[in-house]
Amino acid sequence: MSDNTPTYPLSDRSPWQHRLRTPYREFLRTETGSAVVLLLGALASLIWVNVDQHSYNSVWRTQISFHIGNAGIAQDFRGWINTGLMTFFFFVIGLEARREFDVGDLRDRRRLVLPVLAGLGGMLVPVLIFLGLTSGHQSARGWGAAISTDTAFALGMLTLVGPRFSDRLRAFLLTVVVVDDLVALGVIVLAYTNRVNFVALSLSVILLILVLAVRVFGIHRGWIYAILGMAMWFALFKSGVDPLVVGLLMGLLAVAYPADRTDLERATERFRLFREQPTAELARQAYVGLQSAVSPNDRLQQLYHPWTSYLIVPLFALANTGIPLT
Repeated sequence: MSDNTPTYPLSDRSPWQHRLRTPYREFLRTETGSAVVLLLGALASLIWVNVDQHSYNSVWRTQISFHIGNAGIAQDFRGWINTGLMTFFFFVIGLEARREFDVGDLRDRRRLVLPVLAGLGGMLVPVLIFLGLTSGHQSARGWGAAISTDTAFALGMLTLVGPRFSDRLRAFLLTVVVVDDLVALGVIVLAYTNRVNFVALSLSVILLILVLAVRVFGIHRGWIYAILGMAMWFALFKSGVDPLVVGLLMGLLAVAYPADRTDLERATERFRLFREQPTAELARQAYVGLQSAVSPNDRLQQLYHPWTSYLIVPLFALANTGIPLT
């Protein structure tokens, strides 16, 4: 062995495995950077609102509306961030949770029991404490606020203060988050939604069934899922139910799997043909071959995760952490 050959501590990993960037390591690397941006957004929000509260409120209360014929939707800037852009954040959370379920630590279904129980307990205990402190007061009806966990800040802070945490702990927290969000949505619908438009709610259920049918028939055109997802989001919004769950559900439907040997060989052959004769058609075929060798889950994470980490979540912090310090 030459003097320049790198050495590694005793482990069961070969040198190339140390250098390999797995999708999960890429995910953590992006989250680590975005946690800092998240904190900067929250800090900028605090400074802004305490320097000029009027301008802060006027920006986020700006009304934005879209209309097609008689159908339309309108809400303020903050609302579009919280219910619109954050749908993509929950989509990425659903993607990562599904990946852990398919090829990660949660492949062993027995490991689902503890995070599910932790998620339920993490909601029930705060509710009991809240009701104990507010018993006999009108404020007791606000118990639903105690069950919700701010997912964006929770994951961001975990990444910032605990970069040494194991993959298994990350999977545990993702499962807790999914349980928290789904149960919290049910509580909002049953206890805090005064006027539910059941026609729109029924339409959203029909659209979800249609999405499942498209998936069962093996249709993998992204634009089809995008159109159905947007229609489902619009229907849920009109029903009076928080449409963020659309992102989570769509993410959970995107399967993850390791690259198949046959797909890799096909992609290699197409790339070899392109290298020998670099034409536009062969370039397209090589690109399609490479894309088909990667699972939809991995492709979608690669596409959306940087946008949610470095734009959407910091913007969410900027719009929602403006607290006047008096």
